Amino acid sequence: MIVGTLSKITGPVVVAEGMTGTKMYDVVRVGDAGLMGEVIRLEGDFVTIQVYEDTSGLYIGEPVESTEGALMLELGPGLLSSIYDGIQRPLPVIAQDTGSDFIARGTVARALDGEKLWAYTPVAQPGQAVCGGDVIGTTPEGATVLHRIMVPPNVSGTIVRLAPAGSYTVDEVVAVLDNGTELTMSHWWPVRYGRPYKRKLDPTTPFMTGMRILDTFFPVALGGNAIIPGGFGTGKTVTQQSLAKWADVDIIVYVGCGERGNEMTEVLAEFPELDDPRTGQKLMDRTVLVANTSNMPVAAREASIYTGVTLAEYYRDMGYSVAMMADSTSRWGEALREVSGRLEEMPGEEGYPAYLATRLASFYERAGRVEALGGDGDRIVGSVTMVGAVSPPGGDMSEPMTQNSLRVTGAFWALDTSLAHRRHFPAISWTKSYTLYLSQVQGWFESEVADDWRAVRERAMFILQKETELQEIVQLVGPDALPETEKIILEVARMIREDFLQQFAFDAVDAYCPPQKAYWILKTILAFSDAATQAMSRGVSLRQVMQLPSRDEISTLKTTPHDQALARMPELVQQISEQIAGIEVL
Repeated sequence: MIVGTLSKITGPVVVAEGMTGTKMYDVVRVGDAGLMGEVIRLEGDFVTIQVYEDTSGLYIGEPVESTEGALMLELGPGLLSSIYDGIQRPLPVIAQDTGSDFIARGTVARALDGEKLWAYTPVAQPGQAVCGGDVIGTTPEGATVLHRIMVPPNVSGTIVRLAPAGSYTVDEVVAVLDNGTELTMSHWWPVRYGRPYKRKLDPTTPFMTGMRILDTFFPVALGGNAIIPGGFGTGKTVTQQSLAKWADVDIIVYVGCGERGNEMTEVLAEFPELDDPRTGQKLMDRTVLVANTSNMPVAAREASIYTGVTLAEYYRDMGYSVAMMADSTSRWGEALREVSGRLEEMPGEEGYPAYLATRLASFYERAGRVEALGGDGDRIVGSVTMVGAVSPPGGDMSEPMTQNSLRVTGAFWALDTSLAHRRHFPAISWTKSYTLYLSQVQGWFESEVADDWRAVRERAMFILQKETELQEIVQLVGPDALPETEKIILEVARMIREDFLQQFAFDAVDAYCPPQKAYWILKTILAFSDAATQAMSRGVSLRQVMQLPSRDEISTLKTTPHDQALARMPELVQQISEQIAGIEVL
């Protein structure tokens, strides 16, 4: 056991001496209160520690004890529906045991319930050779998820004893290997090291969100990563919550890494009440919440993001698709900046540490669609898709967190303050946003939606870009100076914005839009544009075209039930051409 003494206290960063033999990222207990911390610098027998709890009240000379192990998570049945802090302490359990909503310093609580019995069903056989990632049994976790009990990574052997089907706690031995290793339904894994896998697969399947602007204009592949930067009030948190509810994935890991307390409280209050549209059960049944608000110690805020991605990787290894939401990575970056300042390191741009880009890259690279370990001949494929919110001060996208994040992520969903002020939601800018996954998911859309999906998307994007150019002219000389052919572009662009891009999250139908319906709405609008352009070339006025009943019907498509809309739109495309062709020139 390594025990030293405190020699310096600087906010969340302390220095201890007499710690020879301690390793980087070892977890230590600081002071008489046993505050949890992590070693972040070694200098001889001096170690620098970032403490995950409030350090006020510590005194020079108090003992510091090393656990001689890294910060690790307990992984097993019972993670879903749980609410943890940044270092996997269960908040509801602590509140119940202490009778307080505030965590006292030095509080220790186990992440999993060691007394709860789980209905265990073995799937392996005695005498079977197993290695890391192989499934030895299953147990239902909630009403919707089958938890697969896996051999921990880096463990292998032959099963000599296997527990029969029955009820067991997470601590009871369910299998014994020939090398004496005892396997339970839970195991531990260090948060700062990604869980191993066989190989990473190409991201070719889209991460379906149900939001038309994202699925059609800026799609992300399953196992990809994206950021949502935007100023205050533009809808970052609401967008992430909508993604958590409607995204086509199996498991949700929602990490609040330093957001304001009222926003995290809203998540904690609403998620348990939300109905899951996929299963009809509660959304929390397949969700893990990591709550770390801005008034909590910054070191724990820095650790929370690794806690979240480790939980996501654990379910990925079972073969599930996992979506991880990080809200907001800017607060995580601020924690890095404060700790770096306490360490008196040479600052980089705007005071952030020089290694900010490296830390961001090492975090986002843990996303991916992979072939997991194990399987015994059966291929196990799982994915972790990351969506990180960024809160640039004043909406300035040139600040370091936004710029370093966009360099290592594949999609940039920029929220626009002017759109939010106009009550255009989601307030994602179609001129500032981009995606690098378009060519990778194009094949899926063309096979599952329509052969001309890419062409329809490109035409719509061209019209929106042309509108931006024409608006500059309109602001100078007014709309009446434009020829009729350009006026129709403005009208069609307005239809795309209002009838396609705008989406009402509280409407029972419009909250989620399948990709087939999104394609046909856009196809219908473009059919209207083509027919109107042909009619105007023979002298029909724009006013006559815009008064047609089909124009009003297009505006109702997004709130029409999906099956009815899909059945109606091919016929509507034909009717538009016939109605416009039948207009007489005045």
